[in-house]
Amino acid sequence: MRAAAFLLAGALFGLGLVLAGMTDPAKVLNFLDVAGPWDPSLAFVMLGAIPTFALGQRFARRRPAPLLGGSFPGRPQARVDARLLFGAALFGLGWGLYGLCPGPAVTSLGWPRMETLVFVPAMLAGMRAAQILFGADR
Repeated sequence: MRAAAFLLAGALFGLGLVLAGMTDPAKVLNFLDVAGPWDPSLAFVMLGAIPTFALGQRFARRRPAPLLGGSFPGRPQARVDARLLFGAALFGLGWGLYGLCPGPAVTSLGWPRMETLVFVPAMLAGMRAAQILFGADR
């Protein structure tokens, strides 16, 4: 049951990314290029995500435990440090250079372009390098 729910949630997320245009690097890059051919449509995607998340959080907080078992995770420690800032800058640099972040990149493997076939392994190698350098728990 849990695996089916996870598969359904992932498929729904991927479909949303495709419909929103988040899997098209050119669309994302045009959103990031405010001095060029700026495309504000992805701002509406982000604005639509806020009430969706808020409703989901409201529903989840009323429950004593998750629907599929287990327990809710605790709140993460809010600590802004050099590692967080470096990671955020590296994430933003990758997003700005190619126009994909991890979710849309993996979704794009459904109709792979050569750029995506290079980007995803490089992304995974970077994630693995971070685990080795900084520990798997962070």
